[in-house]
Amino acid sequence: MLTDTEHFALFGTLSREDQGRRLGAGALEATLKDGNLATIRYLGHEVLRAIAFLVRDRDWGTCAPAISDLVIDEADDHFRLTYTAVFTAPTGACLTAATRIEGWADGRLDFVARCRADADFETARAGFTVLHPLAGIVGQPVDVLHSDGTLEHGRWPDRIEPWQPFKDIRAITHRAAPGLAVETRFAGDVFEMEDQRNWTDASYKTYVRPLALPWPYRLAAGEVFEQGVSLRLDVAATAAPAVIRSAALRLARQSTAVTLPTIGIGLQPECAASDAAALPLLATLPAGLLIGHFDPLAGHGVDDLAAYARLKRAAGRPLTLELALPCQQPFADELAALAADCRAAGLAPDSLFVCPSVDRQSTPPGSRWPDCPPLADVYIAARAAFPSARLGGGMMSYFTEINRKRVPAEGLDYISHTTNPIVHAADDLSVMRTFEALADVVRSVRAIYPDKPYRIGPSTIAMRQNPYGAATKDNPGGGRQPMANADPRHNGEFGAAWALAYAATVAPAGLEALTLSTLTGPFGLVAGPGEPAPAGALRPIAAVIAALAALAGQPCYRLAADHPGLVLGLGGPTTTLIANLTPEAVPIRCDWRFDSVRSLGRRPVRPLSSDTLELQPYQSAVIV
Repeated sequence: MLTDTEHFALFGTLSREDQGRRLGAGALEATLKDGNLATIRYLGHEVLRAIAFLVRDRDWGTCAPAISDLVIDEADDHFRLTYTAVFTAPTGACLTAATRIEGWADGRLDFVARCRADADFETARAGFTVLHPLAGIVGQPVDVLHSDGTLEHGRWPDRIEPWQPFKDIRAITHRAAPGLAVETRFAGDVFEMEDQRNWTDASYKTYVRPLALPWPYRLAAGEVFEQGVSLRLDVAATAAPAVIRSAALRLARQSTAVTLPTIGIGLQPECAASDAAALPLLATLPAGLLIGHFDPLAGHGVDDLAAYARLKRAAGRPLTLELALPCQQPFADELAALAADCRAAGLAPDSLFVCPSVDRQSTPPGSRWPDCPPLADVYIAARAAFPSARLGGGMMSYFTEINRKRVPAEGLDYISHTTNPIVHAADDLSVMRTFEALADVVRSVRAIYPDKPYRIGPSTIAMRQNPYGAATKDNPGGGRQPMANADPRHNGEFGAAWALAYAATVAPAGLEALTLSTLTGPFGLVAGPGEPAPAGALRPIAAVIAALAALAGQPCYRLAADHPGLVLGLGGPTTTLIANLTPEAVPIRCDWRFDSVRSLGRRPVRPLSSDTLELQPYQSAVIV
């Protein structure tokens, strides 16, 4: 059990995550957490990642349930529980769900909810969501039973699908392991599937109510509905239990070298004063690029451009201007006016990344695409206004948007997008699992744009913008909250491990630049009041950013572990960077001998021999 001081250093908050309660019936086991089921296993194999009854507000924010009347009955071969969950909308309306979960030793599992609204309840979605894991499933066969009784023999998507791979679903059958077939059956509404890797969620998601239907929608006062999800297993006599990890994780350097990208640092107009004060700290970081965000619709103007010009000169680094183009006037005139403002401010951006402001908002399946000038024409006008700058395009939002709206790359010098790990879930495990999907994100981008220089970022744990609603969510309590505009873990060693793992995951894509922080502010390298580091000091993530920046342009090797997902890292010419992505200490045996190990945080690393060490929970280190 971590002390409060240790917990605060790791997560930037004293708030402790509910670890849930294990439920078991024979070889069937699951974790009950916040009224939902996670990590559902049979014979140790993960058959489903989650079954959850979720309610979203009109802006896709999660309405946390208040749970009461929980009754749990357990036996060796059976468990049953009932409870009442009350979901409250921002308007104060309540949706009450009477819930039953029941599991048996042969692998049967039922999850049923009967719901009633006490007043008109506005929601983007209210109902069941089922998550299928990725490992061993991506690209493999799957059978989908539709509501008319037809059976579709398909495959789980390999490259990330921009639209729903399967619709009108009554049941899904897949193979979780040799000899272990899994049927998931749905009742009470129309279900369809989306490829959640679009948002770096490590799952395929089957959810209630097709996105083509209007949202938000209203549940009328007094309206009653019932939904259910059932799990059934076909277990062959040859089915074997999952292999349990040995005492020490085996770690090897992969043979193919990759070149680590330039590491960028983001800048924001609202942080101009703190950014200027942090210049001495910036001078100690070998980051090779500054990215200045600029949004005229947010009131950004010439003074902000002048602040960027001063920072660029003082730091001696190239600067990319990240432009949200309003397109409220003729876009060529807007770009020409911006170029004139840059000249007046003394700013000559080395590159311009341009994204029409309207493209920052998502256009879900079935929705009408908003009016937007042809992107090819925007890029021509941008190059005319900034003839000396390299030109970038893509999406200021997430891979989802660039996957759904493929930009014409012929007139661009590079393409770019960002990602965010807390769009749908913000628990520690879900955030660290996003690297499973991130690997497929960069692989999918490379399939779409195989030869185009490629940048990612700024990407941070906290959400810079919300493409799916009116705004990001405030997080004054410092909790683990989806779509939050500030996340305390960015301030702790958890955030440092997340950044290192991110760089290791995207390295095979051969990025030109990667940006994982701003200089100051809630996404920054510099600590604010009440954080693990004294105000004005560097956050733990800064040591990782500095170590990554020092390797930029050099040949590096990804690390391969015999149990993926626990540790990620990169091996440079003389040093290896490594991060533990788990809440447990992990002993690691390397396939090479090392001279020393140094922590990138405040906790010392424990070397066990010349080829073995132990990383503490969420610890990052340098091996020499």
